[in-house]
Amino acid sequence: MKHNFFRSMLMLTLMLVVVACGGGTGTATTGTTGPAPNAEGGSIAVTAAPTEMIAEATAPMEMTMEPEMTMEATMDSEMTMESEETTEATMESEETTEATMESEETTEATMESEETTEATMESEMTTEATMDTDMTAEATMDTDMTAAATTGAAAAGPRSGDPIRIGSKNFTEEFILGELYAQALEANGFTVERKLNLGATPIAQQALTNDEIDLYPEYTSTGLLEVLKQEPQTDRQAIFDTVKREYESQFQVTWLEPAPFNNTNTFAMTQARSDELGIKTYSDLAAKAGEVVLGGPPEFIDRQDTQALYAAYGGFNWKEVRQLDPGVRYQALQDGDIDVVVAFGTDGQIGGFNLVALEDDKSFYPPYQVAPVIRQDTLAENPDIATILNSVSPTLDDKTMATLNWMVDGPDKMEPADVARQFLTDKGIVK
Repeated sequence: MKHNFFRSMLMLTLMLVVVACGGGTGTATTGTTGPAPNAEGGSIAVTAAPTEMIAEATAPMEMTMEPEMTMEATMDSEMTMESEETTEATMESEETTEATMESEETTEATMESEETTEATMESEMTTEATMDTDMTAEATMDTDMTAAATTGAAAAGPRSGDPIRIGSKNFTEEFILGELYAQALEANGFTVERKLNLGATPIAQQALTNDEIDLYPEYTSTGLLEVLKQEPQTDRQAIFDTVKREYESQFQVTWLEPAPFNNTNTFAMTQARSDELGIKTYSDLAAKAGEVVLGGPPEFIDRQDTQALYAAYGGFNWKEVRQLDPGVRYQALQDGDIDVVVAFGTDGQIGGFNLVALEDDKSFYPPYQVAPVIRQDTLAENPDIATILNSVSPTLDDKTMATLNWMVDGPDKMEPADVARQFLTDKGIVK
């Protein structure tokens, strides 16, 4: 629209210039001179508007156009500036948007950091709660241990928390002794695991040293001769001191106080067969060994003390040797399947069946006192065990032990656990 306006103004200006130069009617020819006829037939000289005049007339128009063009340029410039400002504004807006996005990302990161911090604080609070619980549990355990120490052996318990594993060898007296030890400990707060009837001495000893059991009943001279492989001794205290010292040194196992009874090895016969063969002593038996069938535990013949016995009495040339488990030996003797049985001094069957215990006329066999043998690490963790079991051992003399054995092996056929419970209750050890 601006350009149409300029064109219209230009044409109007040209027309005004032409009229002004012509001065009247007629047609003017630009750039020509010549006579023009007049009313009287003469001629009038008409002078055409010179180019300079047109130029002069045109100049104002051009000058008029220049401001307009200037205005146009100014407007274009203003538009350009506005465009640039718009562009700058757009760029600033984009930068603001980017800044806003970065701010939002920062805000999200901050929120995540705060969540992580909260999770860490919760974890720390949980850890503190766990530590508080552990400390409370430790304090409770300390209180329990203090209470146990205050009340004495009756309230004692295993500090390690593990059950005390009690073993035994494979005959009646060992079963009863194992139950006596187990029930006395249980009455004083210990948890006990029974591993009775393990087998002969080598098996029980191996279980002890292999940490498969914590303690079992053993005999002093069995330890001296079979385990330590030393020469026999006759003094009870000397034997005990030797086995205690050597077991602690070699096996990290110790001996508690021994019982007073002596469960020494012996030989037993029925009264009738003893009278028939005229055998009353070991020397008599050695002399007539070729006429008798011997029944005994599988390890008897190979034991070191048995070989020493043979040497002391000039040899035992048996008619036959039958290896029999403890539970069937006396029945075989009663049935006449064997003539003499390997026995122990406190076997209940000797008195119960009116058997003859042959005399060790050369006093060969050493004393066999029984005592708990226990791992030293177990005793260190549970020192009250010594106090408890040392209160049981003094109550067991020869007659008492033989009677307890007969309650199991005799006609009553009581269980070893029942016999032990009744005895401990009678003695006031268990209530």
